[in-house]
Amino acid sequence: MCKVFAEQDPQGYRQINRSVRIAGHSTSIQLEATFWKLLDEIAESQNMTTPRFISTLYDEALQAQGEIPNFASMLRTTCALYLRGVQALPERAPANGAALVAEHAA
Repeated sequence: MCKVFAEQDPQGYRQINRSVRIAGHSTSIQLEATFWKLLDEIAESQNMTTPRFISTLYDEALQAQGEIPNFASMLRTTCALYLRGVQALPERAPANGAALVAEHAA
């Protein structure tokens, strides 16, 4: 059963650092390659670049939650939500911290 997971390509869990600008500050985010590929896909689905999507997500999460204790973990769970089919929340839904993939369709 675990063979598919155990024999996965190590390149998928290779750590990659990317520099992005969030709230006017340049910062570095370290995630596994698979998560970066998913974030690229999510951003494209929102008609955004990946840095723009990350910055927008940060701003919206900060506004909804008041703080973001671990943004890298939030990005990983954003990817998990995306894979589970969570695309967006209704605009007036209460923030719950688990589903902040905002809709930014043009």
